[in-house]
Amino acid sequence: MSTPPTTSRTGLSLVTVGLVQIYRTEGHDVAALSGVTLSVGAGEFVGLLGPSGSGKSTLLSLCSGLLRPSAGQLLVDGRNLALLTAPELDVLRATELGILLQGASRNLVPYLSCAENVAFAQGAARRHGRDDATLPDPREVLDLVGLPDADRPLAGLPAGHLQLVAIAAAIAHAPGLVLADEPTSQLDDAARDVVLEALTRVNRELGTTVVVVTHDPEVAARIPRTVTIRNGRIGAEGRSGEDFAVVTADGSLPLPPDVLRTVPPGTLLRVVETPRGIELVRVEEGEA
Repeated sequence: MSTPPTTSRTGLSLVTVGLVQIYRTEGHDVAALSGVTLSVGAGEFVGLLGPSGSGKSTLLSLCSGLLRPSAGQLLVDGRNLALLTAPELDVLRATELGILLQGASRNLVPYLSCAENVAFAQGAARRHGRDDATLPDPREVLDLVGLPDADRPLAGLPAGHLQLVAIAAAIAHAPGLVLADEPTSQLDDAARDVVLEALTRVNRELGTTVVVVTHDPEVAARIPRTVTIRNGRIGAEGRSGEDFAVVTADGSLPLPPDVLRTVPPGTLLRVVETPRGIELVRVEEGEA
């Protein structure tokens, strides 16, 4: 049983309001996100699910302050990231956010040991005013994620263990919010399960808010709450593996893909209030 690092901190909340991100490519504007409104409570574990190109990784980059939104609000613990200066964002990432880029190697220094990678990751926090008393011991962090052999070099570690070291590096400074981009991609089922369990322990034992991007429905089904991103919008929310449609801020109701096969775009639907709740009734030709 792992012992939580003694400097664990309270999770941070994450709120987006009407978030828009527009890229200019080949002379055209492309909306990667089109008015995303999302609320993640402090201490939640949330998965962002969707196919490649849906906008979920863009959303994660905005939440980490690596991109600035074209419009809308993005609040971390009540602070609007769109209004922070570049130095202020640097401090936030170094002291309060844990960022896990896709691909373990992008988060690690290959010639350092497991413990040395965690210690190295704490350097930015020290440069921005954190002292050793507020930083967890690297060996405790590695033990939490399931890697007690702290002095082992990275060379020869299997892919799943490398990802565990990357997670340890992301939480090296005891952040309140961890943002992980496809942490289980290209892993076999056993390694995937180990990585998911490590992130669950970070969330459960430290109280850290965890937001994970994934395109894998099997991974999403094991996350307590999921948000499906489709075409730059929130398309559904999931609880314990069951998807629910979500009414957006402007009153729209994105329908799931299986329903759209029956009621394609352009279909007229009548909204009917019944004793059971709200029902959508297809309007047949000639009724309207």
